[in-house]
Amino acid sequence: MSKLLDPRNWASWRPFGLGLRKPNNYLELLKAFRAVKGRRRYAWRILTQGTCDGCALGTKGMRDWTMDEIHLCNIRLRLLPLNTMPALDVSLLRDVSALAGRRSAELRELGRLPYPMLRRAGEPGFTRVSWDEALTIAAAGLRDARFGVYLTSRGVPNENYYAAQKAVRALGSNNIDNAARICHSPSTVALKQTIGAAATTCSYTDWIGSDLIVFIGSNPSNNQPVAMKYLYHAKKAGTRVAMVNAYREPGMELYWVPSNAESAVFGTRITDEFFGVNVGGDIGFLNGVLKHLVERGWVDEKFVADRTTGFERAREAVAGQSWEELEALSGASRDEMLRLARLLAEARSAVLVWSMGITQHTFGEDNVRAIVNVALARGFVGREHCGLMPIRGHSGVQGGAEMGAYATGLPGGLPVTPGNAARFTDLWGFEVPAAPGLTATDMIDAAHAGELDVLVSSGGNFLEVLPDPAYCREALRRPRLRVHVDIVLSSQMLAPSDGDVLLLPAQTRYEMTGGVTETSTERRIIFSPEVEGPRVGEAWPEWKIFTELAARTRPALAPKVRFTGTPAIREEIERAVPFYAGIAGLGAFGDNVQYGGRRLFADGRFQTADGLARFSAVPLPALERPDGAFMVATRRGKQFNSMVHERLDGFNGATREAVLMSAYDADRLGLPDGTPVELRSGERSYRGKVLRAPIVPGNLQIHWPEGNVLLDESRRSPDARIPDYNATATVRRA
Repeated sequence: MSKLLDPRNWASWRPFGLGLRKPNNYLELLKAFRAVKGRRRYAWRILTQGTCDGCALGTKGMRDWTMDEIHLCNIRLRLLPLNTMPALDVSLLRDVSALAGRRSAELRELGRLPYPMLRRAGEPGFTRVSWDEALTIAAAGLRDARFGVYLTSRGVPNENYYAAQKAVRALGSNNIDNAARICHSPSTVALKQTIGAAATTCSYTDWIGSDLIVFIGSNPSNNQPVAMKYLYHAKKAGTRVAMVNAYREPGMELYWVPSNAESAVFGTRITDEFFGVNVGGDIGFLNGVLKHLVERGWVDEKFVADRTTGFERAREAVAGQSWEELEALSGASRDEMLRLARLLAEARSAVLVWSMGITQHTFGEDNVRAIVNVALARGFVGREHCGLMPIRGHSGVQGGAEMGAYATGLPGGLPVTPGNAARFTDLWGFEVPAAPGLTATDMIDAAHAGELDVLVSSGGNFLEVLPDPAYCREALRRPRLRVHVDIVLSSQMLAPSDGDVLLLPAQTRYEMTGGVTETSTERRIIFSPEVEGPRVGEAWPEWKIFTELAARTRPALAPKVRFTGTPAIREEIERAVPFYAGIAGLGAFGDNVQYGGRRLFADGRFQTADGLARFSAVPLPALERPDGAFMVATRRGKQFNSMVHERLDGFNGATREAVLMSAYDADRLGLPDGTPVELRSGERSYRGKVLRAPIVPGNLQIHWPEGNVLLDESRRSPDARIPDYNATATVRRA
């Protein structure tokens, strides 16, 4: 990597971008320093000795495996208080009416959950109980019950996921799901079908030196800020960056990497080529790109002939789609589609990266298939500096599905079938159900319908994560028992219930004896050791909580579900998931193994039955937008998951109530910046304030989770069952 200054990529000659709109990364350092007052030594040990519990790029302390530089982002700094804060005063929970209406950030700041707490039906608040009493109550509720278990991805390590899913299956159910359902489940479905592996095919090192990186519906400047240093080095190496999105993200235009001297002073110009598309218009645009590649003879014929199947069907599909249809759906001209097709044709190597802007649609699976088609047409898989990368937003999400904490998947990502269930029945010594379970959204539906007796939620907050919070609140009321496993309070714990509510305090990854592992976006299984420091009350590791729940509920299976510690869990993971070979040997800081090597399919064979990748005939979605209506997408701002850290986004100056609107639409409707407006979608409504932004006309963006009130909870994709986080809405002055 060149260490010479290169003004060609500088964002500005102003030192540190003074006077320009951008986040102040050094102020973030100061805020983090203040936030851990009294616990700074412990916080420093977490930063230098632990694996990051923020996004899924993965680190060892403050370094990684891609470059020899300090690696630290604001998301990780913002999570430090959660990992170091003392216990809350449990007397505050005696009457939860005093906490009603508090924002989630205020609830978190009260401190860590130190003890098991119980709120009986009809009682005003919670009282402390022993672990024995809490487990007895939970086991009694679970015995012969209709139940569902959900795990978020907030720092949850592989060991917790694996033990939890095994415990749930010991209870006779596949009703376990995790946050991967809400973000990348369409990627899992489509990649399994097309290339046989539900993970990124390359490594971050492949970015640096690639001819081209294309970001589609992805904004790492907000969601994976560590990635921006990779992009800085990629730009230094001559890589061009293209972005396909409805909104020209300011952070993807210009970025100041705080831990790199050149970028910190002069900034880095990131995106070279921007392609504006409608919300939901990605298939129209990508199919148009494929159509150009085919018509102009820019397809890698040898790769297609030797390593793929189904190309003719895909070719016929796009041939039958007129340019007028593709333009109307995408919101882009055929010339813009040609411009990206030409970039891809001229590139010897390219990496295609996508995220929630692609997956969180009712046709999310087809969105991913359309991306795969383009990559296969140019042979951008299995080679150096090439790949398909569904970039993950959370440190636990890749491992969650691979450990089997998934209603539709067993360990190793195997689908739930009689044959696969029989395999794990033999391994574990108890019968594993052979039919898929309830997904996260199915659990809420079942609870709302009165068909779920017990809901167990580890982390997460359905009231903030899923569409239609009112629907979720009513669903949370109806089970006879809710069990919340977490490190801090959340609003869903305080939601009214007709039954009992248990709070069980969990440990962070840094507190677990024996250490834990996480799996990064690039398939790297990384060991994170226990970090010396204060411990909170009677918090337990989640692997122990779930296995004890199963052992108490079905005592005859207790010896088969209990573990002696995380090393024993890793040994069993290695037996259960063959491609995780090496995880059992991880035991020291920095230990890691990247399954599949630097890139998948380098041997020329895909992980399909015949070794061939599959093209897909991707139809155009039937999107209807009435005259005068807008397509509305939900976006992330200064936050991690649903945890909002600041009301103001330093990249674009948007407050949480901002309605991002194109200048064209704002002028057309006579709406100056700051105008209060109401968005209506059927009976649902959302109120915010106009903020002009470089967004494709006819489209709006509002923040998630605040904008979830506008979303239809019944709209989900057919295979992955992911909610649709978009809506069609009209706008009027409020």
